[in-house]
Amino acid sequence: MNKKWEVCEKNEEQANKIADENNINILLASVLLQRDITTKQEVQIFLNPTRNDFHDPFLMPDMQKAVKRIVKAIESKEKVIIYGDYDADGITSITVLKKFLAQRGLNVGTYIPNRLDEGYGLNKNAIDYIYKEKYSLMITVDCGISGIEEINYANSLGIDVIVTDHHEPAEQIPNCLAVIDAKRKDNKYPFNQLAGVGVVFKLIQAISRYLMLDDKEYLKYLDIVCVGTISDIVPLVDENRVIAKLGLKLIEVTKNVGLKTLVNSIGYKQIDSTAISFGVAPRINACGRMGQEQEALKLFLTENFEEAKQITEKLNEYNLERQTTEKRIFNEAVEEIQKEDENKDCIILGKEGWHHGVIGIVSSKITEMYFKPSILICFEEDEGKGSGRSIPGFDLHKALMNCSTYIEKFGGHSMAIGISIKRKDFQKFKEEFENYARNSNINSIVPVIKIDKKIDLKQISLQIIKDLALLEPYGEGNKMPLFLISNLKIQSIRSLSEGKHLKLKLTQDKYIIDAIGFNMGNCVQNYLIGDKIDVVGSLEINNFNGEEQIQINLKDIRKSLAD
Repeated sequence: MNKKWEVCEKNEEQANKIADENNINILLASVLLQRDITTKQEVQIFLNPTRNDFHDPFLMPDMQKAVKRIVKAIESKEKVIIYGDYDADGITSITVLKKFLAQRGLNVGTYIPNRLDEGYGLNKNAIDYIYKEKYSLMITVDCGISGIEEINYANSLGIDVIVTDHHEPAEQIPNCLAVIDAKRKDNKYPFNQLAGVGVVFKLIQAISRYLMLDDKEYLKYLDIVCVGTISDIVPLVDENRVIAKLGLKLIEVTKNVGLKTLVNSIGYKQIDSTAISFGVAPRINACGRMGQEQEALKLFLTENFEEAKQITEKLNEYNLERQTTEKRIFNEAVEEIQKEDENKDCIILGKEGWHHGVIGIVSSKITEMYFKPSILICFEEDEGKGSGRSIPGFDLHKALMNCSTYIEKFGGHSMAIGISIKRKDFQKFKEEFENYARNSNINSIVPVIKIDKKIDLKQISLQIIKDLALLEPYGEGNKMPLFLISNLKIQSIRSLSEGKHLKLKLTQDKYIIDAIGFNMGNCVQNYLIGDKIDVVGSLEINNFNGEEQIQINLKDIRKSLAD
């Protein structure tokens, strides 16, 4: 599929000024400029954040009310319960708040809804359980902002509720003691993109200040807060970047027995945002997806190395089961697509026996593979539950609002949705959605690769690439920088791993560089030795036999326009 290359054109004079002011190389300065980080203060905070770069937690809505109520509960040893989500953000949120309150002498209970039986968020059966167990205060983490009816029910039973959340509120917010969410319309907090665990971190920071505790009493949880933040794919800018950058350092020397054991099991040489995103997060999330959400929480709460080892083995098993299930559903989905018209503007599939705990991941892979919005539904008897993913330029949530005739319920945002539908209505819904997609000109949407800078091979050195590592951790809002290098001559070309990957040796004038293209092995048939090509990719250092070599990790490749 042809992709559009967009090179960011920034002021070279301004980039040179940033480089001089901060004593950094021009390539690093250019990337910072591309991210609109221009002043000396902004550059220093971005490259070397400290604990002093956190915002005042009491600027958050209702923070003062929440802190006073929790302190009262601590002083009177009340029965308090934390109600959280089953994903990595929710699990880490519960962990941080429970451990912090335990240090204050409050042994709180926890409640996590089962994904397969209860679904996301608050539910009345859970509230009944909390009432029956005589809890007088419920604190929600990573959920609650949409639980208006359930919170009213809790109020009627005499349960005080504090909501901490980071999701978008509706027009009406819950009627409870405190609603801490920086996405509220009346918010004055300077950053509203925290993960759920980030909001919990601000809560324990505020309690610490209120009780005049040492800063280390809340800072020591940054390792767990970092895991939840990176796992939830929030933008790694502003306060999230401070959390991630400081938290990753803490993970390397973590005192959390469960996290230490899990990190040691994933097999990553370096603990960075990639290790968390692709090693730690999937194992935590696999528990929730497979209906075993309590295991991940137990792992982070245990103080016993042997127990941590046993739970980690379970998490790895759940993750393997999740991968196997995901692979099966993906292959079955591709078969279904190939049976139908592959030229359709969207992909809508439904089948018995698909696991709705992993259907969202499969939908994401299908959308990535075909560059089309997809919705996958798994049927159990008459009921269908599913997930959908979209492409930039097509609002999936808006599409469902326009195709809601046969939908039971749905939720989400422009790029990802969850949906419930009756089996008998599936075909009619599919036709309605396909018709909407057909009239939306999806075929005109071309995937865009945003390129930070066009460079020559002579501008690259090992030290420059090491300096670029200051931009880590990478994630949403701070992607790994991509560079365009034009008019490179192919010196050698071959495929690796049974044709799956692409390996190149490229030259420009007297300079030589290696390039690797993962999942680009089919490009071998399109190019010959001696061809001139343009490439887009990231710059990295490949350590082989103790020797460091510069390498381009390819994102895209095409015949040179200058050829």
